[in-house]
Amino acid sequence: MLSSERNQTLTRMGAGTPMGELLRRYWWPVAFSAELSAPDVRKARLLGEDLALYRLSDGSVHLLEDRCPHRGAALSYGIVESNGVRCPYHGWLFDGSGACREQPGEPPESTFTERVRARSHRVQELGGLVFAYIGPDPAPVLPRYDLFCWDDAVRDVGHAMIPCNFVQIQENAVDLDHVAWLHGRYSQWLAGRGVADEIPAMFSRLNQVTAFERTDYGILMRRQLEGQDETADDWSIGHPLVFPNLLRLGGGGSYGFHIRVPVDDENTWALWYTAYRPGDRPVADPGPVSSYEIPWRTADGEFLMNNVEGQDIMAWVTQGRIADRTREHLGTVDRGVILLRQLFFEQMDRVAVGEDPMGVYREQSEVIDLPQEREKFGAGAAYLGDVLAATQARFSPRRDEILRRFAEATAAVGA
Repeated sequence: MLSSERNQTLTRMGAGTPMGELLRRYWWPVAFSAELSAPDVRKARLLGEDLALYRLSDGSVHLLEDRCPHRGAALSYGIVESNGVRCPYHGWLFDGSGACREQPGEPPESTFTERVRARSHRVQELGGLVFAYIGPDPAPVLPRYDLFCWDDAVRDVGHAMIPCNFVQIQENAVDLDHVAWLHGRYSQWLAGRGVADEIPAMFSRLNQVTAFERTDYGILMRRQLEGQDETADDWSIGHPLVFPNLLRLGGGGSYGFHIRVPVDDENTWALWYTAYRPGDRPVADPGPVSSYEIPWRTADGEFLMNNVEGQDIMAWVTQGRIADRTREHLGTVDRGVILLRQLFFEQMDRVAVGEDPMGVYREQSEVIDLPQEREKFGAGAAYLGDVLAATQARFSPRRDEILRRFAEATAAVGA
């Protein structure tokens, strides 16, 4: 368990807090590129800060604090013009750097514009996502992780706003033992009661052995399921948690990132970013990166428990808006959770003495390929069908297309 003070340090993410200062050293997705057209402006929120995100007619994207420095009105309700966003309250115009370009009502000879700035932030697009950096200068480079750069794969992104703290969601990523119980045995119990369809049996196999290894990027997780040995992909390759907010999963031509974005102390934007390569081969004409919202509550407000993500969300949310770690009792199965917390506190300490935390890149790199099982859960080609039946992919508007492409790839191999 943690003390109340340590739990607060781990979960409070505002500017000036240890965790907030750590997380401000990274780039975070705040929108989908395809949904931000020109001219368009919208509200975003990250680490407790309200932001105004807008695209100009030249295609460039800009990010400002969602507060006009004149009287404090929201710039996210502003007018996007050719060279900036105009505050709807009194018409002051700000460019992407935050410079004030016009102040209607001020005398022509006034130099007041030179003394007023809106707070601006860096923003970049990669893999169909708009990433923001709201930390101190100099900004690190945006890491080019492999799936974000696969323009020869069918890619889609499921997403949901989750009413709880970022850390308890991310701790789930290093909890390998919950899979067989929450997604396996519990699903079977629900199916037996007629409450939900049975989730595929591959999720029900218990772990024989698990391992968690520190890496330059975070944690590499390995497991041997019942009936497996050290030659299984789940053990020999494993899958990574990329600090502080990515989980890599997949196999059988379906590969994904679970991305967790801390909106504020009590809300997290969760994204399930998936790249499909039928037959593990490049895809011709994959189309744009598409997005879709994942439902997780029923009409009467209960948790939607007929898919893996809905079950995870139940476990996250029922811990409370911010989990009370003073009342928990961690055991051997929680080694991954303990290691992740150690990393958070260690990296906070690094930032406090002026050092970069892990996973911050200062030089632009080539595509960063991450470890990835090919035979997830030992399921082989059956893994894809189980994923499309039991995970967030069941809600994707491209599900039928993905199934068709995999069927065509299988037929081509057999021809």
